[in-house]
Amino acid sequence: MERVVAAMSGGVDSAVAASLLVEQGYEVIGITMQVWPEGKQIPATARGCCSIDTVEDARRVAQTLRIPHYVLNMREDFNRTVIHDFIAEYRQGRTPNPCVECNRHVKFDALMERAGALGARWVATGHYARTWLDTATGRWKLFRGRDPAKDQSYVLYPLTQAQLSRAMFPLGDWTKDRARERAFDLGLQVAGKADSQEICFVPDKDYGRFLEESDPETVRPGKIVDTAGRIRGEHRGVAFFTVGQRKGLGVASNTPLYVTRIDPVENLVIVGSDLEVMARSCLVSNLNWIGIDPPESGIRVEARVRYNMREAPAIVEPADTGQWRLTFENPQRAITPGQSAVFYRGDETLGGGLIDSVYAESRAPELVQVACA
Repeated sequence: MERVVAAMSGGVDSAVAASLLVEQGYEVIGITMQVWPEGKQIPATARGCCSIDTVEDARRVAQTLRIPHYVLNMREDFNRTVIHDFIAEYRQGRTPNPCVECNRHVKFDALMERAGALGARWVATGHYARTWLDTATGRWKLFRGRDPAKDQSYVLYPLTQAQLSRAMFPLGDWTKDRARERAFDLGLQVAGKADSQEICFVPDKDYGRFLEESDPETVRPGKIVDTAGRIRGEHRGVAFFTVGQRKGLGVASNTPLYVTRIDPVENLVIVGSDLEVMARSCLVSNLNWIGIDPPESGIRVEARVRYNMREAPAIVEPADTGQWRLTFENPQRAITPGQSAVFYRGDETLGGGLIDSVYAESRAPELVQVACA
């Protein structure tokens, strides 16, 4: 009987994933990761994987499924990789996606190491995604989940071949509605639990407060200027802004203004019109190609530059800088440094990387007006 470590977050998806593995005859060990920063109080309103009732919910599910359950202290791993990256990226005027870094460094790195110590070949999670071993090439491939509303392949693109070879996603072919129905059928206490929509370590969604408390140096006042260089106001730190932001600028204007760019070196927040938020091309680094070798020239893909956007036709090609250039057929809104650009071909996730910068010429308003006509 093969042993599987099931990451149990206290939610519906991870509970149902564990139940499927038990049904399939695996020896399942439930693991809940304790990642909340030590010494900080968990807000009573928190509902994410750091919430007060997470461990107890996971424990009750494990008891119902009759599997062992352990809580692992992963605070150091989480703080060193996810939280430090989160703060550092914002200080540089970038907008990180901590779920990507958590998957990369914690769930499929640190947790896999601990799973190996427990004699487990596999690590399973409640992600809605699918994997497949291409026997012709010997490479593992990553595919979207069957449920387009719940597909989570976007946050799994950093997984390496070694990690994919040990990863299980039991809900890959399931819909969320079906998973919730199964939870009710099994009498799992979490069946009616709402999905978490916030970053687990910022449960009140107040990123500014979190950044200021964690790193007071993020408070560094500077100027807000428009794309023509005119001073329009002042800011309290570039870390408190993101590309595409409209609310909270504190700038008086007869027309709506949006953050178009952040310059951490000059300590500037640049604002402009809605059209000036649009761009076609960006540089991407830290590419992880999953089921294919890095292409030697440009290839056509469908690409996402945010989790909650629909893929759009684009070309990705090697750049002279050692990075990759991603160019969309049509301008996209708020391409944001620090976010992930992920590439698809049909249902297959080809790979992805981190957005470094947007090509200035691809922001030209006249280009946007023509392309959007």
